[in-house]
Amino acid sequence: MAKAIKFDHIGGPEVLYSEEVEVGQPGPGQVRLRHVAVGLNYADTYFRNGTYPIPLPNGIGVEAAGIVEEVGQGVTQLVVGDRVTYTGFTNTLGAYSTERLIDVAPLIKLPVGIPLDTAAAMTMRGLTSAYLLRRIYPFKSGDTILLHAAAGGVGLIVSQWAKLLGLTVIGTTSTDAKAEVAKAHGCDHIINYSHEDVAKRVREITDGVGVNVVFDSVGKSTFDASIDSLKRRGLMVCVGTASGPVPPFNPHMLARKGSLFLTRPALADYIADPAEKAELAAEVFGHIAAGRIRIEINQRYSLEDAMQAHRDLEARKTTGSSIFVI
Repeated sequence: MAKAIKFDHIGGPEVLYSEEVEVGQPGPGQVRLRHVAVGLNYADTYFRNGTYPIPLPNGIGVEAAGIVEEVGQGVTQLVVGDRVTYTGFTNTLGAYSTERLIDVAPLIKLPVGIPLDTAAAMTMRGLTSAYLLRRIYPFKSGDTILLHAAAGGVGLIVSQWAKLLGLTVIGTTSTDAKAEVAKAHGCDHIINYSHEDVAKRVREITDGVGVNVVFDSVGKSTFDASIDSLKRRGLMVCVGTASGPVPPFNPHMLARKGSLFLTRPALADYIADPAEKAELAAEVFGHIAAGRIRIEINQRYSLEDAMQAHRDLEARKTTGSSIFVI
């Protein structure tokens, strides 16, 4: 029997429970996958607390890496023993498990040189970083970005990748300890938002000009400062809502603040095309395999510790990536 973490009503971390499940054999277009490591993402809390509504009871988690144990009818691109990773949305729910059936479509065959725990820690974060830096804006060397949650999993990857592109990175963190982590991964400037005025410091750092792009994964509590940090015709990228959703606003504000642009992208729309997904995956895996980008797994949990893992994540106690080790 396999083990899976599930929940049957929305709420806090306490709604999560462990259950033994019978996996069975893969159907057409499926594989039976034995997990080695499972990714912990902030998006998981959105499913659990109802921000992303899904039918209940249900499994949780959208990212993991493991080994193909059995293939179903019609599966030709993978064989037993292949090492794979995946991320997605509702199409991959149920990753918090030791073993599962999954459609072959979301699976990415891992290149040599990428360990399974690394893959579980960076597939979603890496692909997110890839579309943010390679699809959202036509970056050129010398551009400046403001990166919230710079010591988080996405933040550390974006910082390192941004330096490869010649960008100046202004990162925000909530503690001095996190500031040191962010600096070690490429941030040129750090703003501690717990006691510094973010927009004011950005203007000081940029000689009053502002930044080309803001990557804001925090949401409600940072939105105003993010908008006020942009240069004329700059781009605000709302990539998450860790502090809550952004309140409604009049779009005229964007004109008044400098003809600003705003987007709220979703990873699913940047990996929907298999060819584009393969291109982005190849680029991020290439950087990691070559050592140009380091993946920091700073928290490891067992599946039985899912409640504590969610508490740590929501309390902002984590840095880098977090995984469940099977």
